[in-house]
Amino acid sequence: MHKLSKATLALNGFSRCFITEKHLSAVKVIRRGLVSADYADDYIKNDVYDVIISGGGMVGSAMACSLGMDPNLLGKKILLLEAGNKKVIDKVPETYSTRVSSISPGSATLLSGIGAWEQITKMRCKPYKKMQVWDACSDALITFDKENLEDEMAYIVENDIVVAALTKQLDSLSDNVQVKYRSKVVQYTWPMSHLATDSIPWVQVTLASGETLQTKLLIGADGPNSMVRQELGIPTVKWNYDQSAVVAVLHLSEPTENNVAWQRFLPTGPVAMLPLSDTESSLVWSTSHQHAEELLELDEESFVDAVNSAFWSNENQSELIETAGSVFRGALSAIMPSAGSPRQLPPSVSGIGPKTRVMFPLGMGHASEYIRHRVALIGDAAHRVHPLAGQGANLGFGDVACLTRLLSQAAFNGKDLGAMQHLLEYETERQRHNLPMMASIDLMKRLYSTNTAPVVLLRTFGLQATNMLPALKEQIMAFASK
Repeated sequence: MHKLSKATLALNGFSRCFITEKHLSAVKVIRRGLVSADYADDYIKNDVYDVIISGGGMVGSAMACSLGMDPNLLGKKILLLEAGNKKVIDKVPETYSTRVSSISPGSATLLSGIGAWEQITKMRCKPYKKMQVWDACSDALITFDKENLEDEMAYIVENDIVVAALTKQLDSLSDNVQVKYRSKVVQYTWPMSHLATDSIPWVQVTLASGETLQTKLLIGADGPNSMVRQELGIPTVKWNYDQSAVVAVLHLSEPTENNVAWQRFLPTGPVAMLPLSDTESSLVWSTSHQHAEELLELDEESFVDAVNSAFWSNENQSELIETAGSVFRGALSAIMPSAGSPRQLPPSVSGIGPKTRVMFPLGMGHASEYIRHRVALIGDAAHRVHPLAGQGANLGFGDVACLTRLLSQAAFNGKDLGAMQHLLEYETERQRHNLPMMASIDLMKRLYSTNTAPVVLLRTFGLQATNMLPALKEQIMAFASK
């Protein structure tokens, strides 16, 4: 996509999220396909669901649980469609999975409210209380932590464990939520924007089995390559970063409390070490495609050396940057002598888990619209971000919490769940949160993808200044914790 069209779509999406409530009607609602629900009762049949959720990953399963447990939605027919098999974990595997997520306190609250967090903590979950971020091209750093280290900043959890816990919770909600596994969707048929002869008022979903379903509201939770979004023709701003992430399970040289998440910005991309246990951590190394392939081909000993070098080597630093940074840090210390955070050293790595090294391409994407008539997008179907801030899953869980609240209120008020009014509220509220977060992540990625001296100096001063301002760091953490 050309830069001009990207910018136009981005500005359109950004402006749409700051519409005042009085403008949610008139032209916008008509353009997006508002249909009167006065005739709805005439079409209610036994095979019509109130809500169908397409996609049973972490976000889709959480959406199904959240709706199924809401007291205002009791009696509603809710269906979750999952193309894969049912994910059940009878016994926690001895080895860790490479697919992990950083779960914020806000996401943990959501998962606790729908009964899944207790199951997750019983299986496997590692909290961390501090995060240290530093620049490989200078000695600048910033440390995020909770006051007195009493509260957790976030939790590292394997994706499979989150899905398994949600699946178990869905089993207990069988009276409210139906789940169809191994159910691949082959076609969506959208309702007309006006009632026509022989037209249907609902979204129609056709499965590979030949079964046809109808729903008053379709929620697309089917990932970054969302069929729901593509079939609707919703424009998406997206680009690849010319980077791949190499992930692996790391064995630490010696047991530690391991309650710190480490991230270092290399000129080729950020490398992060996230705690899994006292002796193991998860690696997420974002780098060029060629370097990622080279890392996969290394033998274990060479790979371990490369990881340790990525966190410890000073080869990218220059005397000029180091001197300027030292002077600036000294000036800040004179102004705020009690501010700042001490530097800690990351643990060294001694080995990697067998067959845990994999890579995947990185990119960013944002749907210009989260909703259409009787349809809402959540999670990666609506937005995809770089993993450097660990916010991908949390943005999706935020979508779940917001949409549940608005659908619950609509049901309480006797409204049609697929009506545009509250769906527009969902879109506006979530874009107000998601767009600034995504823009910040993209800016950080681009700012740290160079070792040009002026840029390095700029970000060095920025990191050092931010590290000396506890109030600013608290605001950053609060925004990321939602």
